[in-house]
Amino acid sequence: MVWFRRDLRVADHPALSSAAARGPVVCLWVCDPALLARRHHHAPLRLAFLRDGLTALDGELRARGGALAIRIGDPAHVVPELAREVGADTVAWTREISPWGRARDAAVRTALDAAGVATHEHDGDLVARLDDIPGPAGEGYRVFAPFFRHWCALPVPAHIPAPRQLEGRPVASAHPDMLGSIASPIAAGPGAARGALVAFITGGSADAYADERDALARDATSHLSAYLRFGMCTGAQVGRALGLPGVLSAGRQAFWRQIGWREFYHHHLARNPDVARMAWRTPLRAITWEDDPDGLAAWCAGRTGYPLVDAGMRQLAASGWMHNRARMVCASFLVKDLLIDWRRGERVFMQRLVDGDPASNNGGWQWTAGTGTDAAPYYRIFNPVLQSRRFDPSGEYVRRWVPELRHVPDRWIHEPWRMTDAEQRQAGCVVGSDYPSPIVDHNAQRGRAMEHYRAAEALDPDGAR
Repeated sequence: MVWFRRDLRVADHPALSSAAARGPVVCLWVCDPALLARRHHHAPLRLAFLRDGLTALDGELRARGGALAIRIGDPAHVVPELAREVGADTVAWTREISPWGRARDAAVRTALDAAGVATHEHDGDLVARLDDIPGPAGEGYRVFAPFFRHWCALPVPAHIPAPRQLEGRPVASAHPDMLGSIASPIAAGPGAARGALVAFITGGSADAYADERDALARDATSHLSAYLRFGMCTGAQVGRALGLPGVLSAGRQAFWRQIGWREFYHHHLARNPDVARMAWRTPLRAITWEDDPDGLAAWCAGRTGYPLVDAGMRQLAASGWMHNRARMVCASFLVKDLLIDWRRGERVFMQRLVDGDPASNNGGWQWTAGTGTDAAPYYRIFNPVLQSRRFDPSGEYVRRWVPELRHVPDRWIHEPWRMTDAEQRQAGCVVGSDYPSPIVDHNAQRGRAMEHYRAAEALDPDGAR
């Protein structure tokens, strides 16, 4: 048996390849109601993408003579039950390094051991295992730069072709409609992932990535994040497509660095599971956050009065995706302008993002909040007006997602509240009526945020002076 989780592909899948070489194979994916009940997984668009990804994987398996069996329940019960049903002597899966995944796998392994069924964990999800990058003290690296140097020195895993033929008995399967019936915002499956990767490279965006990745109005990013999230493609596949091993162009190297960031956050969460619930920097766990339900609601709805923040949040709500530059600005605004706990924003992103990944999302939020693993200090605060001017100079991105500003002149598109009454009437956008006034003053809130952080930094880990 091969137990699929977030490795929904048939090529570069060591567990599937090894099992197919041994003989008949039954492929399984388990829908765990306990996992879906967790707050971070109340994500309709991501579940729709997952549902379509399972359907696509089933199609890939059927084209080779196999099929994907879907069962519902606790994996510690479901996996051994199906192993007994089909007479499996071994259950293979792709190694998981997340704390939750490792605990789940340990429970399944114990149940299979008791049933006399062998287990085999395979690599294949990440380019680097934890043991590949132990760090100077065997605890990994606390900042990205040295991690990336060591990560880049590792060989990219070689390609493993998809099995040409699969043999195995048919088994009863649940339908993936338990994951919802709404349409996925993007095409799912390993075929769609390959298409996105090919388009990113052959269309020139990979080579131009260093120069164009932050241009909010351009479609210059890879759109691979959701596929990586569910293993419809892998970092190794990306690396080989970029041209590794070999010398990469500046743009391709910049993109490979982003894959490195993803792996860094996965390693960091694996070694420091507490960061899923609290700040990694112990003194900053004492920050006094503000209880501002109105501010949180305005931020979620894209009604803060700051055009770039509102455009990003509306893009997220409508599409399940947000440009990374906008993610950083929106996150900074919630934490540093509204002084709201970063964990609240992290949860909102996880519930809306198609590519929502616990490790990457947590790492990004703690990077922006200044509470996580990062070489830079916590006083990095994004000015939403300056960011908008720099990365969306003509306001094209803002106008796309905040249509009430479509007729605002370029001069004021980043600060519509500065228009005169006559200019507002001419633009058909009265600030405070058609579009909200800024809910906070950025410059004033920046000072307040620094006070909150400095006060927390002055406390020891136990909260005593």
